[in-house]
Amino acid sequence: MDISLLLTNLLYGVTIGSALILIASGLSLTFGVMGVLNFAHGGLCMLGAYFGYTLVQVSGNFWLAMILAPLIVAVIGILMESFTIRPLYGLNPLYQLLLTVGLAMIIANAVLLLWGGDQHSISLPDYFKGYINFFGIFYPRFRLFVLLFSAAVSIVLWITIRRSKWGIVIRAGMHDLETVNAFGINIYRVFSFVFAIGSGLAALAGVIIGSMRAINPEMDFELLTSALLVVVIGGMGSFRGAVVGSLLLGITDAFGAQFFTGAAKFTVWVLMVIVLLFRPEGLLKED
Repeated sequence: MDISLLLTNLLYGVTIGSALILIASGLSLTFGVMGVLNFAHGGLCMLGAYFGYTLVQVSGNFWLAMILAPLIVAVIGILMESFTIRPLYGLNPLYQLLLTVGLAMIIANAVLLLWGGDQHSISLPDYFKGYINFFGIFYPRFRLFVLLFSAAVSIVLWITIRRSKWGIVIRAGMHDLETVNAFGINIYRVFSFVFAIGSGLAALAGVIIGSMRAINPEMDFELLTSALLVVVIGGMGSFRGAVVGSLLLGITDAFGAQFFTGAAKFTVWVLMVIVLLFRPEGLLKED
């Protein structure tokens, strides 16, 4: 393989992985702290894409969509957690799983009702269009932005988890919720905060993905599947695992498309099977 083609595929894979980090890290945090495997996570990502599309259409401002769409979906996430998931805490986890499947269906039908079944795409500013010479490789400007932006968000999120007061509470909650509650910390407030972060990150990823490809009412299942693959490969509940798993999945997908044209997803599932066989707890179990 030509070295330039190799580097292009590698860049493309890392870019895909960077977008997946935003989706999977929220899902992983939600599961790690709350023990809730949120099957509506793909729907929240799709909502972010559609809200982003509408905001750009109305205002013509891409950055407004990048800010407001995640905030709107974060509020929706808080309402979901408070009024639907919270009453099921302490009960059989299967109830929460079935509930989130139902919520995913509600979101999908709401999107179909409000935006219709036509495909849409988020318009980019002119300065994101075209290509840039990146170390001798002509690479799309926006994809390079996605890579750098996602890396910056991941670093900020990592610092928040490791250094801030809320981050310490979140990490403590991953290990022992009863002790956190014993210190007088309102555990339901922590749950709402984590769910809001996860929903906002999913929506942010939705805006980015909606700017790279078409938006449609069926995209939620594909996004959820990718996020689940990442958390299985990286490790359930681990933020570092979500980062590593996302990058591995993106690179595997990119090179799979190059070497196995028409069966690129096959390589991704093979990767998951190998991880489950030899390290079922994931590559990185804890943060």
